[in-house]
Amino acid sequence: MQPVFADPKTDFVFKRIFGAETRKPLLVALLNHVLELDGERRILDVQHLSGDQHVGVAELKLSIVDVKCTDGTGRRFVVEMQVLKVEGFEKRVVYNASKAYVMQLRSADEYPALCDVVGVTICNFNLWPDRDEGGRFKVPMLSRWRMQEQHGGERGLSQVQYAFLELPKYAAGDAPETLIDKWAYFFREAKNLNVVPPALSEEPFRDALEVARTATFSPEEWDAYERAKMAEQDARGALAVARQEGHTAGKAEAILAVLATRGIPADQATRARILGCSDAAVLDRWLARAVTAKAAKDVVDPP
Repeated sequence: MQPVFADPKTDFVFKRIFGAETRKPLLVALLNHVLELDGERRILDVQHLSGDQHVGVAELKLSIVDVKCTDGTGRRFVVEMQVLKVEGFEKRVVYNASKAYVMQLRSADEYPALCDVVGVTICNFNLWPDRDEGGRFKVPMLSRWRMQEQHGGERGLSQVQYAFLELPKYAAGDAPETLIDKWAYFFREAKNLNVVPPALSEEPFRDALEVARTATFSPEEWDAYERAKMAEQDARGALAVARQEGHTAGKAEAILAVLATRGIPADQATRARILGCSDAAVLDRWLARAVTAKAAKDVVDPP
């Protein structure tokens, strides 16, 4: 039986809600709420960046929306949904935001014109799982990160900042009250809902649910959604196998298994290169690429 609402954590649905030009108010609302902006600090509009301005890091994510704020600050936001925890994920987030900052530069005399970059990442896993003696997470569900002087605590160098929303830390059940709790509830539970619940009955949450309503999908869109879900499950299973094996052979086999499940044949040269690799970090990158690669060669030599 087809669900009433599609899972907004999948690449196809996430971009359908937050990556479409006609639905920019939903992305603006998400940014204002996650970044806790109010009054004159609120974002009023954003501009989706053209393809040549996007940061190309294939193994970084399953979903990404890259936008620039159109207010006076010109702040740039890299908004990501990451459903699987892969090795070195934190480093990749830092790299992605830093590259977005650097890519603004066109010549050496334009440093003063560089705009701040904020990386907004929604994680379907606990990025910081440690708890204190009272059982509380040391890092809350919504965390904000920026530079701080280590002796006096003065904040500065704010050009690159980060915000993380760790969905598994949600603890408000079926009665979310804060805006952040409602977004977490939306991302976690939308696929399980049969009707719009009272907690999500107001904008922008109701509008986001309507975009995720499967009855509005064309047959082609439904096929794309199902492929995205299968790719996620394949990657999740492959990562589990690789972790259980605990060695490079298991990771190499996992890469080939993901490609085979997705119906992508691996030519003899690519197969030999994957099986012959002994660098665990490289295999981790290739495994993440296998989830979205269009051809087997793109896993080892991304376009």
